[in-house]
Amino acid sequence: EVVGGDARDREFTTAVTRGARVVYQVLNAPYHRWAAEFPALQAGVLAGAEAAGARLVSLENVYLYGHPDGQPLTEHSPVRAHTRKGRVRGAMAAELLAAHQAGRVVVAIGRASDYFGPRGGAQSNLGDRVFGPALRGGTASVLGDPDQPHTYTYLPDVGEALAALGEHPDAVGEVWHLPNDPATRATRALVDLVYRAAGQPRTRLRGTPTWLLRLAGLANPGARESVEMNYEFTAPFVVDSSRITDKFGLRATPVEDALAETLACYRTATT
Repeated sequence: EVVGGDARDREFTTAVTRGARVVYQVLNAPYHRWAAEFPALQAGVLAGAEAAGARLVSLENVYLYGHPDGQPLTEHSPVRAHTRKGRVRGAMAAELLAAHQAGRVVVAIGRASDYFGPRGGAQSNLGDRVFGPALRGGTASVLGDPDQPHTYTYLPDVGEALAALGEHPDAVGEVWHLPNDPATRATRALVDLVYRAAGQPRTRLRGTPTWLLRLAGLANPGARESVEMNYEFTAPFVVDSSRITDKFGLRATPVEDALAETLACYRTATT
């Protein structure tokens, strides 16, 4: 059943979560309105889960860690956000864990790196700007330096892992990195695989440096908000998910399979 409403309205969230055993918080706010809208969205969902006595499983990203300084990010990495959106995400995570510690609601947090997959769309760095051009034989465009190693999380793996966090008793009160390929590759290597799977003789790819993103941001709010996050794509950015594998046996879909499945979805959408 699909019910429309405003998640900031606690009466609405209380009504739609009534009787739920698990509530999944996978909302997002428009990128340029994160600070103004995102905390209120989460507060509404938290209120609904608390009223229902349900476990709350929240999907997060890894902005709150800040610069990885050449080290793989783990669940125990220090929270030292240096961007506005990272600080918002850090405060929201702290709110959830505090609610759990206070006994208000049972919480489990799953953190994904930059996502890709079927219907990943224009917001994914491995999305419309890669798969569309690969099918046409055009030039793909990605953020930052495509030769830097970068961890990407496959959307179907996100769904499977969040479902597991809603069931396992040992998942609660904890942060879990959702399954990623343990052999992090450069973005260029992944784009090469996409072009090869699309039957193209060679890869056409350009990176978007920060100065160009800043210039685009003069007219595009989404690009403007991406400037502060481009550090993720200009140096190695590796997210370690071995803990969720060791604990629950959850593993990422092999990269070649994940890219092929995503390409098939794009191909179907264009025919």
